[in-house]
Amino acid sequence: MAASIIATEAHSLWAQGNWEMWEWRDRYMKRIFLVEDDKKIARNLTRLLCAQEYDVTHVATQTEALAALAANRFDLALVDISLPDGNGFAVCTEIKQRQDMPVIFLTASGDEASVVTGLNIGADDYVTKPFRPRELVARIAAALRKAKPALSSFEICGLHVDTSAGTVKKDGREVLLSALEYRLLLVFINNPGNIITRDRLLNELWDAAGEFVTDNTLTVYIKRLREKIEDNPANPQIILTVRGTGYRLGGSYVME
Repeated sequence: MAASIIATEAHSLWAQGNWEMWEWRDRYMKRIFLVEDDKKIARNLTRLLCAQEYDVTHVATQTEALAALAANRFDLALVDISLPDGNGFAVCTEIKQRQDMPVIFLTASGDEASVVTGLNIGADDYVTKPFRPRELVARIAAALRKAKPALSSFEICGLHVDTSAGTVKKDGREVLLSALEYRLLLVFINNPGNIITRDRLLNELWDAAGEFVTDNTLTVYIKRLREKIEDNPANPQIILTVRGTGYRLGGSYVME
């Protein structure tokens, strides 16, 4: 399912003359390992995550999961606790032994014992079915951020961001950003090689604000941020628009 969705999008980009854009996305997409035996849930999750620019590998059993872990590397795992030939606890233990990546349990049961067991063996989070799509996407994004090495400073086009101090300066002068403007900027500097869709930005801001952020609100925040950090907001060099897709970081940058 994941392969067919990605292939369809690749064909669309090729038809638009944007194959170079597709290669860029293919290189930087985060890889999600989905271990779920319910075919309907797995299909819907794969569609949801592919729409958020994640590359999804799905397996349905513990045996398949262990084989996939031996042959591939992933950035995050979504693991169902109940599997037909075992359980998600064994898969989580294998993941933590083989690869250093976050694990989020998917469970149909909210009983305390299962949750505690999962967290004690190394799981980073858990979501109880039926889950809310935006919440799950936000939890995935949060887990990936925590797993990423901390970035202390970032410079691009005269803009200096010191994440340890929480300060932003443009040509030596401090730039005052609101909490959501700062969070929006962090999304870009933490993903310098990525094309970031509007849907992903909406989810990132929703996670930060704790409330739903509309598409119009996102447009306003992008405009305000550009007005504060760009030399010429009408011709931005830091936050570039990728037509029909979203945005990406432009220019040359230095990160530490």
